[in-house]
Amino acid sequence: MTKSSTMTVAGVMSGTSADGIDVAVVRIVDPALAAKTKTPPGWGTGDRRFPTLSQKERKDGATSSGACRPKLTLLAHEHFAYPAPLRRAVLAAMNADAIATAELARLNWRLGVAYAEAVGATLARNKVKLDLVGCHGQTLYHQPRAEAYAGKKFACTWQAGEAQAIAAAMGVPVVSNFRPADMLAGGQGAPLVPLLDYVLFADEKRGRVLQNIGGIANLTAIPAGAAPRAVLAFDTGPGNMVMDWLAQELFGQPFDRGGAQAARGTVIEPVLKAALRHPYFKLRPPKTAGREQFGRAYAADFLDKCRAKSPNPNDALATATALTAETIAQSYARFVAPQMKDKPVDFIVSGGGARNRTLMKMLAARLEPMGCTVRDSNEFGMPAEAKEAAAFALLAWHTWHRLPGSVPPATGAKRAVILGQVTYA
Repeated sequence: MTKSSTMTVAGVMSGTSADGIDVAVVRIVDPALAAKTKTPPGWGTGDRRFPTLSQKERKDGATSSGACRPKLTLLAHEHFAYPAPLRRAVLAAMNADAIATAELARLNWRLGVAYAEAVGATLARNKVKLDLVGCHGQTLYHQPRAEAYAGKKFACTWQAGEAQAIAAAMGVPVVSNFRPADMLAGGQGAPLVPLLDYVLFADEKRGRVLQNIGGIANLTAIPAGAAPRAVLAFDTGPGNMVMDWLAQELFGQPFDRGGAQAARGTVIEPVLKAALRHPYFKLRPPKTAGREQFGRAYAADFLDKCRAKSPNPNDALATATALTAETIAQSYARFVAPQMKDKPVDFIVSGGGARNRTLMKMLAARLEPMGCTVRDSNEFGMPAEAKEAAAFALLAWHTWHRLPGSVPPATGAKRAVILGQVTYA
């Protein structure tokens, strides 16, 4: 693998809400190579590839001062909605108890074509030349804990999307299949965004919580002045997933735009209190969630319970919105606040949920009394919708340089590992 001090990398992300594809193109500058040191910076602790750092800094890994953090600049971001037939196929595969192998094969290739088209359109609109692509793929199944199958117990995951289709179309290597290496090192394969969170947002004087609200909501907590080994990250629970399903079922809309329907409703407190007793919320990090816990079956049961208490559909959406806000706030109070040691905390929200004004008001009402300032990631030069895609650009860059991309305190892995597989053009 050739190494360059500057690379232009496209990150491609399609999340659990299955609303479409985000492409973020970033310029990544390696400060070690730019300074003509012998080897690039690493992420793991005690890595001898920190030739310019002190012994203490080597022990801690990267430092929050940025001594060995790559520099990222967002060059372009584009969103492409899934065509309706493709979205139906993705959702059907996610929710299927059984599905034909031919259907899965066709979906895998169709997604690869969609990713290639999205990257191509992004380049055409923004006139940039790529060196590398990092594609997360579409998660169809994620089982982070070992379960029995065909006589053996193991964890497993699958992110669909044929990488060779992207490499052939773009003429550059593609890094994909990021999660398995972490899982085979004892981790849950998620969350993987904490690497980007640390590189972009770690601060000497302020604690930072990076809360992404996609289909599932997840956070990364970085105490003031923290080294990477002090980072905490986990899924807080449902993000937009339940709200989106209710909006489709009740109003025929793909999502509650701006939280307008929820704003017209009243939270059904007995339903909310019962929902908060779900065993997932009591688990300590590291932990991950998905459609297996909070997908269609969960949302349908949630709606039934709302209808039993109120005929107003807006009340159901208001309650689902409150569930997302409350589980985020409770996660912060239980697991994160004690780590922040009374330092000021920026609670930075990204993902589609950041556009839901009702949800953001609920979050502010719960978090600000706990000393948090709720902010949008746009304020930091990274649009909310671009952050996850940019994360996979950075992870691909790490893979290309044979550097660990996982953060063991976030995933629960025994060690940091190089993530992903490289597909050449």
